Amino acid sequence: MSIVKIPTHSADGREPVADRGVTPDQRLSKREILDHAIETYGIAHWGAGYFDVNSQGHVIARPEQNDERYVDVKSMLDDLLSKGQVRLPVVVRFPQLLTSQLHRLHAAFQTAIQEFDYQGQHFPVFPMKVNPRREVVEHLTASTNGCTCGLECGSKSELYAALSVTQAPESLLICNGFKDESFVDLAMMGTHLGKRVLIVVEKLNELRMVIRRAQANGHRPWVGLRAKLYSQGSGKWASSGGEAAKFGLTTSEILECIRLLKEAGMEESLKLIHFHIGSQITEIKRVKNAMKESCRVYAKLRQMGLNIEYLDIGGGMGVDYDGSKTRYDSSVNYTMQEFANDVVYAVAQVCDDENVPHPHLVTESGRVMTAYHSVFITSIWDEIETFADDRPEVQVTDDDPQVIVELKELFDDINAKNYREYYHDAVDHKDELHTQFNLGLISLEDRADGEVLYWEICAQALRFSQLSRFAKPEFEDLKRIFASKYLCNFSVFRSAPDSWAIGQLFPIMPIHRLDEPTVDYATMVDVTCDSDGQIDKFVDVRDVKNVLELPEYSGEPYYLALFLAGAYQEVMGSHHNLFGHPDEVHVSIEGPGSYLVEEIEPGSQVGDMLDFAGFDRLQAVKRFREQADAAVSTGNLSAEFASEIVERYAASAGRYSYLEG
Repeated sequence: MSIVKIPTHSADGREPVADRGVTPDQRLSKREILDHAIETYGIAHWGAGYFDVNSQGHVIARPEQNDERYVDVKSMLDDLLSKGQVRLPVVVRFPQLLTSQLHRLHAAFQTAIQEFDYQGQHFPVFPMKVNPRREVVEHLTASTNGCTCGLECGSKSELYAALSVTQAPESLLICNGFKDESFVDLAMMGTHLGKRVLIVVEKLNELRMVIRRAQANGHRPWVGLRAKLYSQGSGKWASSGGEAAKFGLTTSEILECIRLLKEAGMEESLKLIHFHIGSQITEIKRVKNAMKESCRVYAKLRQMGLNIEYLDIGGGMGVDYDGSKTRYDSSVNYTMQEFANDVVYAVAQVCDDENVPHPHLVTESGRVMTAYHSVFITSIWDEIETFADDRPEVQVTDDDPQVIVELKELFDDINAKNYREYYHDAVDHKDELHTQFNLGLISLEDRADGEVLYWEICAQALRFSQLSRFAKPEFEDLKRIFASKYLCNFSVFRSAPDSWAIGQLFPIMPIHRLDEPTVDYATMVDVTCDSDGQIDKFVDVRDVKNVLELPEYSGEPYYLALFLAGAYQEVMGSHHNLFGHPDEVHVSIEGPGSYLVEEIEPGSQVGDMLDFAGFDRLQAVKRFREQADAAVSTGNLSAEFASEIVERYAASAGRYSYLEG
C-alpha cells in the first residue's frame, strides 16, 4: 500500500477527484486546468503584469505591463541549456523590468504632483544595499525618458563604487550610514567632480567631523540631517523607525546641528531632511503619519530661515509578494499610485498650512525598483521519500491485539461520510498502540502493523477531505506530513536567505507543465547539509500554504522558479557549505517570443569557493599528491592510478559548486 501521495486528479489528468468540490465524473478542459494553475500560484496577483502563463502551460515574462513582447521562460531555458551556455541553478535577469519599475515609480509621483498642484520635483534614488551588482546600478542610473535615478550608499565600499558610476548631472548621491573621516573625504571628492553629493548626518559627532574636514579642505559639501521620528512603519522592519530606532537625530540634536552649522558659517550647506521608518511598509496609514510628522520638521526648519530644498522620505514602499493586497508581512495594502498620492498630498497640505515652499521629494524605493527583474530557476533533483512505497498489506487475524483489529476495521470501513470521525478514532488508537508498546504488551511487529494501518487511514481521510467543498482545518497538518519532499538543486542560504532568516515568502511555481493537473503536494529541500535548508511556506492570496501543489514529478527535467528575488537576496546570500553564486544570464525581451542574451556570467566553481575559504588551490593539489604518494609507498595504490586521481582531483576545482548532471 502506498501512502506517500494524495492525488487530486486521476492518473490520466482528466478526472479531478479533489478539486474544490469538483466531482470525479466531471472532466476539466485544458483552459480550465490553466485557469486553475493561474489561480493556484497567484501569478495574476503578484506578477504585476510582467509574468503570465501561455497556452502551452509555460510561464512567460514581459518587459512592461500589457506589452506585446514576451519570452517563453521554459523555451528560453531549454535553448540556453542545450547550447551549454548556462547550468542549473541559474539566475535570469530581465533588465528591462528595472527600467519599467523605475519609470512606473516616477510616473506615479508625477501624476500625484500634477493632481495636487505640487511645486517640487521627484528625485528617485536607488539604495545600493538592495542590490549592489554593477549591472543593476548602471542600468538604473542610465535610465532616461525624463527619469533620472540617483544613488544612495551606506558604506565606503558602496560610495567608492558609486563615485565611479556616470550619473545624470541633476541626480543625487545620498551618503547615509555611520561615517569616519575617510568616508567624508571620499564623499567630498565626489563634490569636486560636480556630483550632487549629500552627506546625511546620523549623529552629532558626524557633523562636527564634516565641519572639520570641510574647513580643512576649504570646501563646503551639501549636508542632510536624518530625523528620528516618533512615527513607526509596519511589518518586519517596523523597528527601523520610532524613538528607539538605530539611526537618526532627536529634536534637540537637530537644533544643536543647526547651531553648529551656523557657528561654522555653513548653514547654507544644509539642503536635506531625511527619515526612514522601515523597509516593506505594509500599511499605508503608517506612511501618512510619518509624512505629516517629517514635513512639520521640514516646515519649522524652513521658518527658521534655513534653505532646505529636499525632503528624503527614505525607502519603505513595499512589494506585494503574495498578491493578497493586505497588511500581511509579505504584502501591502496600497498601490504604487496610492503611495505617491498620499505622500504628495500630505506634504503639500502641511507646507501650505505652514506657508513654506514645497520641497523636492527624494525616494529610496530600492525594493520596488529591483525585486521583479530577477528570477531564480532550479530543478528538482530527486524525491526524498517520507514513507515507504512498497509496504506489504497488513494481514490481521483474531489473534492480533485488539488495538490492531480495531485499526483494521477503521481502515476497511472509512468512507466519505464518516472519515472525520474515523480519523479521530485512529488518532486515539495510535496513542493506545504506543502506550501498549511502552508497557511491553505488544511486539515490535504489532507496532509496525498498527502504524501502517494508522497512516493508511490518514491517507484515506485526507483524500476524502479533499473531495469536500469545505476545507477541514484538522487535515492541514496531514497535508504537510504527506507532502513529497523534493530535493532541489540550490541553497536557500545563497539564493533565498530571507526565506530562512525572516520567514519571507516568495512566489514559487513551475515554469512549465501548467497545463497538467496538480496531483501532488510538495515542499522543497535544498542541497545543503542543514535541516533549515528547506522552503515549506508558500504564497497564497487567502493564506500561507504549507505545501506547494504541483504536477507529479516523474524523474524528467522539472524546473521551479522563485520570483521577485531581485531585492536583497543576492547581496545577503551566504556561502553555507561553500555553495557559491549560481550562473547568471541577462536577457532582453525583443518581440513576441524572441529574446537577446546580453550577458552570461558563470557561477562559482569549486576552486572559487576554496579561495573564499582561504585554501590555496596549488597547495591543496600538492598535499593531495603527497597523500597519494604515501598510499603508493604503502602499496595501497598503484603509481598509475595515483597519478590519475591526482589529475582528477586537480580538475575538480573547475567544476560547478552545485550538483551537475
